[in-house]
Amino acid sequence: MSNYNFIQLRVEEAVGIIELYRSEVLNALNRKMVDEIVEALESYDRNERIRTIVITGNEKAFAAGADIEEMANDDPVTLEKLNQFAVWDKIALVRKPIIAAVNGYALGGGFELVLNCDIIIASEKAMFGFPEVNIGAMPGAGGTQRLTKVIGKTKALEWLWLGETMSAKEAYQLGVINRLVAPEIVFEEAMKFAKRLSKQAPLSLKLIKEAVNKAVDSSLQDGLQLERKNFYLLFGSKDQKEGMKAFIEKRQPNFTGE
Repeated sequence: MSNYNFIQLRVEEAVGIIELYRSEVLNALNRKMVDEIVEALESYDRNERIRTIVITGNEKAFAAGADIEEMANDDPVTLEKLNQFAVWDKIALVRKPIIAAVNGYALGGGFELVLNCDIIIASEKAMFGFPEVNIGAMPGAGGTQRLTKVIGKTKALEWLWLGETMSAKEAYQLGVINRLVAPEIVFEEAMKFAKRLSKQAPLSLKLIKEAVNKAVDSSLQDGLQLERKNFYLLFGSKDQKEGMKAFIEKRQPNFTGE
């Protein structure tokens, strides 16, 4: 893998870990950092040894927003040329499960990165929100769309318009996050979840993710067609044969990803 300036990578068993590493500015996301995150995600997605991915920050912040100093003097033409959000679109193409382990602040672009993950394990002290309106801006990397799909139009508008922070408890009640845990065990719980997923059939995980994402973004009929196609496709895998044989033989399956 490449050398990175703003993230650190390590692998534990079948879990690829991405640690955001810009603590001096609460992991604020500059453009290069986002490029590194996406490159790492794509690298893990290609690596057959990796079954699941965990993204984490530190105890103070997952990521406290975008790097405002980097973009303060940008103009529309500059932004159009940069097309800086195109790289964010690549996250949705990652087929393996992505789990966010969130401690501290997840604001602005940091919250958008969280919402790009499939499973969110958060600290009881985590804080979420889109404060962009407070500086005359708005989310641009999918925040308005993904938050609305999760919590609905009226609640999304309330949070986006007011620019206030959302407590972890409220985020959990609204269905934004999957699990709420003590601050000191956030990463541990995320890794437990990731390792548990890593024992499942890899192709099943990928095709389930594809089908669920289709359900979010399309009609029921389109989603049903994809679900059925993926169901049929899995019957061509060795893992399906192994899984059903193990069930009949009353033993744990040994999935290989084939």
